[in-house]
Amino acid sequence: MLAILKRHDWLLNGAILFLIAASLLVVYSSAVNLFWQQFLWFAIALILIAAVSYIDWRPLANHRWFIGGIYFFAVSLLIVTYFIAPTIRQAKSWLVIGSFQFQTSEFMKLALIIILAAFFMKGHISIGRFPILIKSFFYFLIPAVLVMAQPDLGTTIILLGIWLGFLFVSGLPWKHIFVGLAIFTVLSIVVWGDIKYCAKEENKREQVCEKFLKEYQRQRISALFNPEYDPLDTNYSVIQSKIAIGSAGFFGKGFQQGTQVQLNFLPEAETDFVLAALVEEWGLLGGIAVILAFALMIFRILKIGLFSGNNFSSFICLGVVIMFLMQFTLNVGSTIGLLPVIGVTFPFLSYGGSSILINAILLGIVQSIAARSKF
Repeated sequence: MLAILKRHDWLLNGAILFLIAASLLVVYSSAVNLFWQQFLWFAIALILIAAVSYIDWRPLANHRWFIGGIYFFAVSLLIVTYFIAPTIRQAKSWLVIGSFQFQTSEFMKLALIIILAAFFMKGHISIGRFPILIKSFFYFLIPAVLVMAQPDLGTTIILLGIWLGFLFVSGLPWKHIFVGLAIFTVLSIVVWGDIKYCAKEENKREQVCEKFLKEYQRQRISALFNPEYDPLDTNYSVIQSKIAIGSAGFFGKGFQQGTQVQLNFLPEAETDFVLAALVEEWGLLGGIAVILAFALMIFRILKIGLFSGNNFSSFICLGVVIMFLMQFTLNVGSTIGLLPVIGVTFPFLSYGGSSILINAILLGIVQSIAARSKF
């Protein structure tokens, strides 16, 4: 174990530890009652990174039962979640076991990265063939439909981004890209329109039909193009986020001195708007430091993938980078009002056990690749 730890990419570990420290500061300031839970999640995460890195994942790519087993287990969890999960924050996304809540769609991100890495390890050679595209599409589509039914638009977009990222890197012909964009445009119009799905609710005989996008999701997307719309409800959180960032200055207002955070004007300060909470108290300097640490993490993962000498390892690193960049873009974009608020976390900065543990497993795999390559 010590030999593996010595071969870790310690610049990558350093970037992670910096983000962890920043997260603990923000959580302690904005929601002190959650501090020790977050501390526990990070302690488990660091153990997971070390433990997972001890496993050599490269030979497992050739075992279909293993790769397929992870994927089908993740899909099964989504199905179970749909039927038995309680409604929390207008979504049925969490399996609740006692006081522990686990968001099953987070595990689906890991499973999709692994199965697409194994698939494109060989399939990228004939990526232009229609059967290859369709098979990879269904790997994405099945979990995407289940996640959207929860409903969880943010995770669905991230799953789509992971699949598209694998296609682009595999050398998908441009004509296929244009066809895909056309299909995506049509589907977006359909989803935004009056197309409905029907399902039987608990304790009711009749089926209840609803639009694919919930009304609150439609309002958030509409608010993106009209910043003045509903400032006391739909646009309230984004307005408060902008106030927090705009009033911070270069050095910030100081630890536990942020007015928007401490007076509870900024909602979800430890999750969706964690960057705004950090910038208000630690200023533009603190925000830049966090973004640089995140950029260093991305750069080191990319470098590990490039020097891995193995297609499966390279695709794993690619998938992790795509997932982190998608989460970063959606979280920061919503924080500054450039994207709708869809409840996506900032990797290793936002509060949340499920995302932290899954991110740790993925980084453990990345460190396993680093420890066994010429990197």
